[in-house]
Amino acid sequence: MSSPTPNRHVVLGLWPIAGITTLGVTESDALQTIRCAIDAGITRFDTAFAYGYDGRSDRMLGDAIASRRDEFDVIGKVGQRWTSDHQRVLDGRPETLIADAETSLRRIGIEQFDTLMLHAPDPKVPIQISANAIAELTRRGLSRRIGVCNVDVEHYQRFRDAVGCDAVQCPLNMLQSDASASLIRQCEQDRCDVFTFWTLMKGLLAGKISREHTFADGDSRPGYAVFQGQQRENAHKVLDELAPLACKRGRTIAQLAIGWVLSQPGVTAALVGAHKPEQIAETAAATPLDEDLLSEVDSIVYRNT
Repeated sequence: MSSPTPNRHVVLGLWPIAGITTLGVTESDALQTIRCAIDAGITRFDTAFAYGYDGRSDRMLGDAIASRRDEFDVIGKVGQRWTSDHQRVLDGRPETLIADAETSLRRIGIEQFDTLMLHAPDPKVPIQISANAIAELTRRGLSRRIGVCNVDVEHYQRFRDAVGCDAVQCPLNMLQSDASASLIRQCEQDRCDVFTFWTLMKGLLAGKISREHTFADGDSRPGYAVFQGQQRENAHKVLDELAPLACKRGRTIAQLAIGWVLSQPGVTAALVGAHKPEQIAETAAATPLDEDLLSEVDSIVYRNT
């Protein structure tokens, strides 16, 4: 059996398999999802110390890649953790960042991250101090590269000026095309990698949530503005027009949505979440859009949002 073609454009984000905001996730499904991603050619995985109350995503990733660890790039994040009563808090103190990075590596069973990122700035700790702790871990050989997530341009620049910055994670999808525009432009100028999240906006841009869909109790998605009122209606207008275009071009709606993100200037790769094998099998096949298809998708998006 031949090996799959490596896919560097799509990164499997492991937050959904943590089972905190995504309901009904089993460890069996989580493990099979990661293995399916590997079979589909995905070589990059995004995890975090706080993905799961007990490090579930780290452990599942470690189990899935146990015999082939050297073949994959792992993006790790520290700076968020859970309290004993399951409240997520920011903690950018150097001693915490270093300890949590070491714990995450042990859970996964690897010696080095490809990229270690500050998960989010801690308002109680100057970002330069947190940045120096992340950089110290690279000097110790625990990560090859460093980066930061959930920042505006000002905080990115403070991090960059303190220790340099190899990669940033920020939100971007076709319903929120301006969400990180200025940050992405700055990263492009700095030749800093950009990994986008909310690429499918919590599954909405997969095209499988109907206008009439009622979310289960405990599902966090109704709290996001894009799932409410006119924004939700506008999203469905986009999806209604994307459906026949996707069919015509032999793609799914999700593949168009991911391809749109991958076609934006400055974007290195798109994070996509999944907690079932069939989900990642579909999204792993996404590729950047050609010029004509991008123009058609842009027309639909900008007409309806």
